[in-house]
Amino acid sequence: MRNIRFFAVFSFFILLACKKEAPDTNLTLWYSSPAKQWEEALPLGNGRLGAMVEGGISRDNITLSEISLWSGSEEDTSNPEALKYLPEIRNLLQEGQNLKAQELMYKYFKCKGDGSGLGNGANDPYGCFQYLGNLYIDYNYPVSEKSDTIANGYRRSLSLKNAIANSDFELDKVTYSREYFVSHTNDVIIIRITSSKAQALNFNVSLDRQERANLLCENDMLYMGGQLNNGTDGFGMKYLVQTKVISNDGKITSNSTAIHVKDATSALIFVSAATDYKKTNYMNDVNDIIDKAQELTYEELKENHIKNYQEKFNRVSVDLGEGDYSIPTDERLKQFQTKDDPSMAALYFQFGRYLMISGTRENSLPLNLQGLWANTIQTAWNGDYHLNINIQMNYWPVEVANLSELALPLVEFTKELVPSGEKTAKSFYNADGWVAHVITNPWKFTAPAERASWGATNTGGAWLCSHLWEHYAFTKDVEYLAEIYPVLKGASEFFLSNMIKEKKHGWLVTAPSSSPENSFKLPGTDEPVYVCMGSTMDMQIIRELFMNTLEASTILSEGDDNFLAKIKETLPLLAPMQVSEKGGYLQEWLEDYEETDPRHRHVSHLYGLHPGNLITDTKTPELMEACRKTLERRGDEGTGWSRAWKINFWARLKDGNRAYKLFRNLLKPTTEKQIAMDTGGGTYPNLFCVHPPFQIDGNLGGCAGIAEMLIQSHDGYIDILPAIPDNWKTGSFNGLKARGGVEVDAYWKNHKVTKVVLRSPEDQEIRLKVNNKMQTIIMEGGKDKVLSEVE
Repeated sequence: MRNIRFFAVFSFFILLACKKEAPDTNLTLWYSSPAKQWEEALPLGNGRLGAMVEGGISRDNITLSEISLWSGSEEDTSNPEALKYLPEIRNLLQEGQNLKAQELMYKYFKCKGDGSGLGNGANDPYGCFQYLGNLYIDYNYPVSEKSDTIANGYRRSLSLKNAIANSDFELDKVTYSREYFVSHTNDVIIIRITSSKAQALNFNVSLDRQERANLLCENDMLYMGGQLNNGTDGFGMKYLVQTKVISNDGKITSNSTAIHVKDATSALIFVSAATDYKKTNYMNDVNDIIDKAQELTYEELKENHIKNYQEKFNRVSVDLGEGDYSIPTDERLKQFQTKDDPSMAALYFQFGRYLMISGTRENSLPLNLQGLWANTIQTAWNGDYHLNINIQMNYWPVEVANLSELALPLVEFTKELVPSGEKTAKSFYNADGWVAHVITNPWKFTAPAERASWGATNTGGAWLCSHLWEHYAFTKDVEYLAEIYPVLKGASEFFLSNMIKEKKHGWLVTAPSSSPENSFKLPGTDEPVYVCMGSTMDMQIIRELFMNTLEASTILSEGDDNFLAKIKETLPLLAPMQVSEKGGYLQEWLEDYEETDPRHRHVSHLYGLHPGNLITDTKTPELMEACRKTLERRGDEGTGWSRAWKINFWARLKDGNRAYKLFRNLLKPTTEKQIAMDTGGGTYPNLFCVHPPFQIDGNLGGCAGIAEMLIQSHDGYIDILPAIPDNWKTGSFNGLKARGGVEVDAYWKNHKVTKVVLRSPEDQEIRLKVNNKMQTIIMEGGKDKVLSEVE
């Protein structure tokens, strides 16, 4: 009876195929042709499973991914030589002999083994995030000899509102429609294929993977499974993909490599997959997921998926003005460089929220460099977790964009790094607490990487701690704060026990360290030097860590008086931020060295401006000006994520027009796929950000930058429209979040705010800045506060 009901409802939906719901004009990406490369495909995901849909006419390629599919394994990275040479390295740095210290670092102060394999660690113990495989749907059309075989009316689209992709076209007077989604409720990939003419569908379904894949077809079910390389004996993570096809009228057969569908009017394809990462019954799980999905009608599957997805997505709406929605998104992207289209920022912001909801979820791994989506075995930079900005940038929008629970994968991941970080602290520095450097993976790598030029920075874990604190700042969840306090304390203990006094001023500094990936010149030499003491970014992060740890201890009434006293006496001794006497810019290092590349993509020493809050209008106006001069020197170019960071910088400087210029720069169309470390950033046709190649941090950093232009709350008050550009003349937003857990709606006309609605989870007093006027608002928990006549 269940199957009869299934196909009855299914057939009803086929009849409605030509009466589709009208798309929400600025929440849809659409294209007039199939994707020609992966960077044009449309991303789908439910935080665990991912799919990139190309929408080809004769062959539809769907690239599959699973968030935990990693090669590699846990390894012992301890290197006794590092601790042995640490005193000598520090002495050389104290004497200004950074180059000699760097030589020792390259030779001795690094992890045991090959580390990341210089970003090519797929077959090393470090490992690599890899794609799961490809699902191919090969079509045979009943096209008459006289028919033009070129499809008419082709449209490929992605609804951000529903998290559903479609491709539709007409061929030989038959309309073919496909609908794709990755269920947020049933945890399975679902593809519905229909034709307007009875029994016009003939296609084959197959799976493949570049390596380590075994195929099996049994009882008309297609399986692909294998085991990745762990970097030692070859027996690493296991995975399984299972595919099933259902049709109400077509004939389904199979051979050893494919499922064949003949003379069908409609069909459903289910794809389930899992790995054995933290799972023992993953194979049973894969089968059970498909079995449970089949118990529901297509209508129920789709409705449940949309409802689950929209519970998060519909929390926020943004209107920044009208746009030209009548042209394909790739053409609109090109026009955006010369034609004003303020609604592109709203689309991009919501695309960022879409990627976050689709790319991660509670009780899963956090977003990596690729988010959830990859199409290779050797993903660029192993698709890992870079802790010197990239994974952090992925999570900049999560709180303000009202997706707070999606911060939890990063919180849990950070907590799981602590045991490994404690071993690293002891073995490399003989220090207390825990530390993480620049790169990490699901195997909890925390050691210095294999190259000191980029692997020496030791504040990666402390930077993660800022996200743990921000989650509290936005939620005011004291029970959560008690859970993460030991992590903050352990990170603080590392620096309290590991910093040294530099000789010139007696300041406490990190040593050795670096300013991420940037280099300077010592007097008399042009050789790039990376290794230093007390980079500006290091000291900003440590100061922020200490301040957050102190505040947390006060809120929780923690009683470790000796530890708290140590932080209090250390804070004034930390190396301060300095302004260059030569150029008035913020110094990147303790000394005002000459940069090897003044326009370097990293602008790490402005961490205190963003994402930190040490540099603000009210606290340090003179440093705000120094930051402005720094950004002018750096320029507006760079890789994708670098341009995104600069949007946030200029928003914090309250320069909306410059921030918008950087946003337009971020959206520069490109198809470049070759690695380019300093230039070449922009946006692919599917709106993926280009490093190049693709990195999701630019998308999410750009999303955060748009939010910073609309609302800020890092300086002790909520600022509405702090950096609005001239061309966002009239608009609104609903549901953005401010620190303190306050949810905000705002409406404006001719750049003047006309209405504000505030919602607070608890009674509290807040300071609010609207139309450049500060006021104090008394909030009652659970009640809206409406300011309808804003002066």
